[in-house]
Amino acid sequence: MDIFKKLASEFNIREKQVTDTVALIDEGNTIPFIARYRKEATGGLSDEILRDLNERLEYLRGLEDRKAEFIRLIDEQGKLTEELKAEIEKAEVLQRVEDLYKPYKQKRATRASKAKERGLEPLAMKIYAQQDTEGDPLEFAAAFVDPEKEVNTPEEALQGALDIIAEMIADDPEIVAAVREKTQAHGVIVTEATDKEEKTVYENYYEFSEGIAKIPNHRVLAINRGEKEKKLKVKVFIEPATIYGLIEKSTIRRPLKGGKPSIYYDLLMATIEDAYKRLMAPSIEREMRNLLTERAETEAVKIFAKNTENLLMAPPVRGKKVIAIDPGYRTGCKVAVLDETGKLKAYTTIYPTEPKKDIAGAQATLKKIVDKYHTDIIVVGNGTASRETEEVVADFIRKNGYDIQYTIVNEAGASVYSASKLATEEYPDLDVTTRGAMSLGRRLQDPLAELVKIDPKSIGVGQYQHDINQKQLSQALTDVVENCVNRVGVDLNTASYSLLSYIAGINSAIAKNIVSYREENGSFKNRKQLMKVPKLGEKAFNQCAGFLRISGGDEPLDATSVHPESYKAAKQLMEKLGMDSSAIKAGGAGDIESRIKLLNMGKPYKATLKSLAEEMGVGEFTITDIIEELKKPARDPREDAPPVVFRNDVKKFEDLKVDMEMTGTVRNVVDFGAFVDIGVKNDGLVHISQLSDKYVKHPMDVVSVGDTVKVRIISIDYDRGKVGLTMKGIKQK
Repeated sequence: MDIFKKLASEFNIREKQVTDTVALIDEGNTIPFIARYRKEATGGLSDEILRDLNERLEYLRGLEDRKAEFIRLIDEQGKLTEELKAEIEKAEVLQRVEDLYKPYKQKRATRASKAKERGLEPLAMKIYAQQDTEGDPLEFAAAFVDPEKEVNTPEEALQGALDIIAEMIADDPEIVAAVREKTQAHGVIVTEATDKEEKTVYENYYEFSEGIAKIPNHRVLAINRGEKEKKLKVKVFIEPATIYGLIEKSTIRRPLKGGKPSIYYDLLMATIEDAYKRLMAPSIEREMRNLLTERAETEAVKIFAKNTENLLMAPPVRGKKVIAIDPGYRTGCKVAVLDETGKLKAYTTIYPTEPKKDIAGAQATLKKIVDKYHTDIIVVGNGTASRETEEVVADFIRKNGYDIQYTIVNEAGASVYSASKLATEEYPDLDVTTRGAMSLGRRLQDPLAELVKIDPKSIGVGQYQHDINQKQLSQALTDVVENCVNRVGVDLNTASYSLLSYIAGINSAIAKNIVSYREENGSFKNRKQLMKVPKLGEKAFNQCAGFLRISGGDEPLDATSVHPESYKAAKQLMEKLGMDSSAIKAGGAGDIESRIKLLNMGKPYKATLKSLAEEMGVGEFTITDIIEELKKPARDPREDAPPVVFRNDVKKFEDLKVDMEMTGTVRNVVDFGAFVDIGVKNDGLVHISQLSDKYVKHPMDVVSVGDTVKVRIISIDYDRGKVGLTMKGIKQK
């Protein structure tokens, strides 16, 4: 198999893009670096596509290694034919390779292997040839009776031969593939309760069945969880006659017109049934369950990763003084006051909720804070006691007539961070709860910088995250965080160790060394100083330099995402356009495109770029990126995200009415819909069928975490606190 050609075909890109990209990967370059600074080689492939290509590359290389290994093992047995070798070499999936190897795989003792040891293989071949149309099978079997080989009767000989045939059928790669395909297309997942009287969240699956080809991923994961918790029994069912008929076509020889059938017909039909029930059905069932689980987990990981990306890329709210409140009942609500940079100015505890319910005291404390620190925004965590606290905050703002707004922040993972070793190192003198409140406030000021301190799995924006492959999930989320951090870039002189450790080419040890160097030597004046950081060599510098920014340093270009390797070209371009470094310091040269057009009056802009790239000795992608940076240095891509929704009032659940239209924020997107915060205790659900007037294949095609959407209430369950929403017929912004 030509891996490069296959990748080019699968990703619909040129083969040269594949070969150049693979060469970069094999050299040890990171995906963010390749995506940002090697666009000439990749043709501008995104980091997401590059990761998918790399993952597929690893699979195909592993497949080729497996093929070579199986060919070697079969050859050592002296059973490798040119036809078999060709079949293995042309296989495109590991499953096919394993099917082809199965007949040659060393097995533990089986009924068939024991029968072969007793010399019954010739009898099996005679029966399977199906050439005898006269006589009694037992008469032929009698010739193989041999007490010394523990074959005492013709019946024993016949049964042993049929055991060999059963294993031959079960190991036949074409038959196995056909049975697998038929089961996948027509099989059914059937579930039932282990205890029908017990009330559980799995009652919908107490008597349930759905086709393997149709069952959605979220139901697969729910069923798996129910089975794991021993609340459900699960099996795969397909009409056996369908499979018997399929195998019969591949094994039973039909007599010529007018001819007699083989005397072994009935025996072989019984053997087909035995081969399927005893040898094939259990493994096919495992395969189907694994197939569904892998499919569901892969999709769940994608959803979790995409939701996490949207959460990380939420726009920062800069330059605002914040009161952050981590709500609670018995122990009260922890309050942290942060200045515009996220520095802690004060902290306290208020008790506006049960059991103390000291609303007056809580509001008096908030008034003192607002008057003293002139805060702009109040942040309330969305956990326990959130809505009760929100009511108190809204009432406080209304009573005092302050020009202050508030917002709800997802506090998933805040407790994990506040009790972590990292939080203890950062704020050794603060208690756990105060650290948690601080984290909530900083999530508003700069979500990315704060959320990277938390294990991505603890952020909790997905479905069944604890039930899926944890290694796969962890890798996907690490990739997402890495993509986001490098896409945004970080300030070398203020970035935390956590943020730095996600920068391309920087590991945990180097990140700690950067922070230590900064503390010992003061702020970095230029990117070249990075080479003085212990363990940060030339290769690491090349990978990380473009993603680390220095404002007000010795080199103005250090404040941009222009890579040091392109400084010469950038300076040549600036000189040609009559620009100097003051444009960068002033926030960019917005008129740079006009200047370029003036270079060649009447010549197309793209042609001008091409000639500039040639003159500067760089590629067109690079010159385009340099121009974008000079136009708006270190532009934050999060500016394009939907703004944070602020409130100054609150609605009680009891105030909701069907047909009421509201504006909310998407908090989570799953297979079956989206959960939207509409300002009451529980998020409302927009089912996938209610997301749009058009057909929706997946909710992510319509909404993302953090989106601001308009919804209408279509159902309210007051007892269970659930709200059904629709976006149909509502014009979104």
